[in-house]
Amino acid sequence: MFRIAEAAARPIAETGQEPPRLAAQGVPGVVIPPDFEESFYRHGNLPEQLRRLFAGVNPARIDEDALEPLAARAQALIRTTYLLDDAVQAFYRALAPAGLDVGESHARRPGTLATETAQVTPPGTAALHAVKRLWVQDWAFDAVLERLDDSGSVALEARPTLLIPGPPGWPDAERAAVLGVPVALVSPLGLVGLP
Repeated sequence: MFRIAEAAARPIAETGQEPPRLAAQGVPGVVIPPDFEESFYRHGNLPEQLRRLFAGVNPARIDEDALEPLAARAQALIRTTYLLDDAVQAFYRALAPAGLDVGESHARRPGTLATETAQVTPPGTAALHAVKRLWVQDWAFDAVLERLDDSGSVALEARPTLLIPGPPGWPDAERAAVLGVPVALVSPLGLVGLP
């Protein structure tokens, strides 16, 4: 994990397109790289469990009534799987330097609007839970159905996750025009997103 301020020096595969733009605007926060999420899936044996769970789904003839409870079970599986202690400690250590160890924060995928919020106290368990709730959204019925329609598979690639201080932002057309971007998200703390 690294601060958003360090995103410009990192490969886009680790950060996504948005964090370098946020870094240029001085937005505080942390980028959780895809390998952190990938490690969570791998150490929890989630790819195999999810493969078995969705084995009976035929992408050519999707039975939505049968898919819905499978998506709910997949969400429960993600929600109840634990990170390894070393990963949890690394997460906690990354919070304080970015000002995320106390107060309100929100988790969001770069380039998206969906968020999960947390009221953080040390060591940062609430922030970690917000990140996991965001990952659970990847297994919501609509998200799984979209992947099946788009790629013929429920599989997904690990992606970066942002953890930003303060509440989630809302679109501000005036700020977007000033910055020359399609969307700028602002909160009471200022700019929080350029998806």
